[in-house]
Amino acid sequence: YPQNVDDAMTVLPKLATGLDVNVRFTGVSDFEYTPECSIFDLLGIPLYHGWLVDPQSPEAVSAVGKLSYNQLVEKIITCKHSSDTNLVTEGLIAEQFLETTAAQLTYHGLCELTAAAKEGELGVFFRNNHFSTMTKHKSHLYLLVTDQGFLQEEQVVWESLHNVDGDSCFCDSDFHLSHSLGKGPGAEGGSASPEKQRQVDQDYLIALSLQQQQPQGTLGLSDLELAQQLQQEEYQQQQGAQPVPARAPSPQVSPLYPGLSGCYSSRFPWGEEPHLDARRESGRRRPKPESDCVLL
Repeated sequence: YPQNVDDAMTVLPKLATGLDVNVRFTGVSDFEYTPECSIFDLLGIPLYHGWLVDPQSPEAVSAVGKLSYNQLVEKIITCKHSSDTNLVTEGLIAEQFLETTAAQLTYHGLCELTAAAKEGELGVFFRNNHFSTMTKHKSHLYLLVTDQGFLQEEQVVWESLHNVDGDSCFCDSDFHLSHSLGKGPGAEGGSASPEKQRQVDQDYLIALSLQQQQPQGTLGLSDLELAQQLQQEEYQQQQGAQPVPARAPSPQVSPLYPGLSGCYSSRFPWGEEPHLDARRESGRRRPKPESDCVLL
């Protein structure tokens, strides 16, 4: 404990310029111990990352092993200059892993991160040499928005963390979806009316329910198709209409990451929600980008 205090006191002045941490690919809380990590231990602040090897790739698991990032880079350099073909192959596999996961977040890591984080817990998420405040609300992960560009956006406080591609959504301090980012009628009027916010929250819950109830074959639906399915669900609830068959997924849509099981879709179903509001208020049909139309 005294050593941790001494290390933390040495690290504190460096907080203004950043810290260096070295992740291990074996777990979302696994880091090579350095004096920089002592401050998190001393203050009881959990430090997470999501850069894990998919266990369904045994070759990558074998090549990466329990190494840290720095150790893996050194291994790749050594193996590539080796005369042993097996070592060369192992080095190439390890290098391919780093290249294909350059975003420093994998779907397996995201699932493990969601399982490891505690409900309502405040922690620190490390990715791409950046530290972000992270919390878990109703089983979903959110990062605190600190970008200077959102300084004047009162409705933008949290950013969802649900895929590895950065396709996220913004929420306010109560984790309600925010649709106005400095534009549109809601931007000038401040907070949305209670009726409008309730509708947004209802749409959000319906969207999550649709996503969880989707059969495996429909998880690759595009945003437009998911939006259409959401609107069909709303009309069924409001008008008591007979169920409308859902559109089959487009053959061009590629399946989700095969290693992802029991986790989130690569797209949130409410990515097109502002357009649903516009169609609902105007009462007009909106044509598809293609030549055919869908009657809703």
